[in-house]
Amino acid sequence: MDLERLKKHQKALARSGVRFVDGLTAAELSDLEVRYGFSFPTDLRTFLMFALPVSDRFVDWRNATTEQVNDSLRWPLDGICFDIEHNDFWPNDWGTRPDALPQAFAIAAQRVQAAPTLIPICGHRYIPDRPCEVGNPVFSVYQSDIIVYGYNLDDYLQNEFSYSLGGRSRSANGQPKEIEFWTSVVQ
Repeated sequence: MDLERLKKHQKALARSGVRFVDGLTAAELSDLEVRYGFSFPTDLRTFLMFALPVSDRFVDWRNATTEQVNDSLRWPLDGICFDIEHNDFWPNDWGTRPDALPQAFAIAAQRVQAAPTLIPICGHRYIPDRPCEVGNPVFSVYQSDIIVYGYNLDDYLQNEFSYSLGGRSRSANGQPKEIEFWTSVVQ
């Protein structure tokens, strides 16, 4: 993430209702990664070190309770399980769906746990922790209705807050970066 560009547009973010406090330190980020078992991708790490958004719907990584963060981390699996139970969600590549819900939920949990962790950003917008590099897409996750909401963190912020951070950055083939498991759920 281009910090100079972010600085130029911080006022626009504030007009969109985003409030910032001092960014997280490297030690705070490392502690969060150990505590929750994921790694912040480089662009999200840079963004959170620059300034920590603490407005409604953003995860206040400095002050959120463990329960709040764990609830956000469970949201994608909980939503998938809801749709397995109530909306006949079952991807073909998962094989034959078990008749018993507990077994179906266990398969879903195995799939989600093996996939990159979706790190909450704001509301039900998430960025995968793997690959741990710049340019991961941001997903909007509502049950099994998972869409790409931004080709990367910059693109997401532009989409979410309707201000210009400059041109959209997309992968070389005009598609968001493919993310293990999550891209197939999107498709």
